Amino acid sequence: MNSENIVVVEKNLGYTFLNKELLIRALTRKAFAQEEKQQGRHCEDQEIYRVLGDAILKAILVELLIENGHNSRESITNKKIELEKRESLGNLFRAIGIASFIRFGLGEQKQNIAQQSSVLGETFEALIAAVYLDKKSYETTKSLISKLFSSQLT
Repeated sequence: MNSENIVVVEKNLGYTFLNKELLIRALTRKAFAQEEKQQGRHCEDQEIYRVLGDAILKAILVELLIENGHNSRESITNKKIELEKRESLGNLFRAIGIASFIRFGLGEQKQNIAQQSSVLGETFEALIAAVYLDKKSYETTKSLISKLFSSQLT
């Protein structure tokens, strides 16, 4: 991923990474990383970032929902489930305009999975983890999530 692409992703996301490698890893699918390794190049994939990003996203969404007036367990749970569906995350990822920067393996490209909401949602979760790891800051991550979900939190 070249520096011009990184700048575009950061601008669209609304966050500038201190460590660009975290961003690149968040955008790298496992199949792409395996192909790179077969060519003798070091490449890390997004897989573990997706796990961390999912957990961080859940916690922050609950906090933001409480802050936005959701005051019952049922209300919070139902809205959180709606917001964190892979389809919802995929739509949000599409709206950010960075789906074309995901690094897919050749097989994935042939299967045309680039527009699948589940794939975009997974990458969104990986990006959340990358933002968190970049600054080691819950508050920075919360601020970004709040901005990205602002119209959906009420």
